[in-house]
Amino acid sequence: MTQGFTLWLTGLSGAGKTTIAIELERQLADRDVRIERLDGDTVREGLTRDLGFSKVDRDKNIERVTFVAKLLSRNGVGVIASFISPYRAARDTARQETTNFIEVHVATPIDTCAARDVKGLYAKAFAGELKDFTGVNDPYEAPVSPEITLHTERETLNESVQTILTYLEARGLIPVAEPALSIS
Repeated sequence: MTQGFTLWLTGLSGAGKTTIAIELERQLADRDVRIERLDGDTVREGLTRDLGFSKVDRDKNIERVTFVAKLLSRNGVGVIASFISPYRAARDTARQETTNFIEVHVATPIDTCAARDVKGLYAKAFAGELKDFTGVNDPYEAPVSPEITLHTERETLNESVQTILTYLEARGLIPVAEPALSIS
């Protein structure tokens, strides 16, 4: 059985976590890697729809996701978890409880995230109309020593994904990509 892993993408809303996770999932599936993607928005539609955005509820949300990631990763499945997950302690617990935990900080500046915000949530938070919004009126505790740091404001999607793939290959968690054949 192949080794499972938990790739935990953390960063502000609009940082690019979901976009990276979707492309990463596609490329890993193309390599026949057993992979599951857990995303903040989709998990809140089912597994955690009973939770709000208070600190207690955010911690409970990540606790539930960690449990799912633990089950999958210990059974040889690669997990891509893309969540704001604003609190270090919750991410530290995920690190302790899952297999081959890799923290990926999608370290996109808040002004870039706000410019990407199609729902207008940052504007509402900056205007005081939205409370408990991470990075504006609720804290985001950036990782201290993530295994990978991405800067989506200056990297292409492919560059960000390739950084992660290279790391996973180097750790022996995924097969090394076959070089493309050139036909002359």
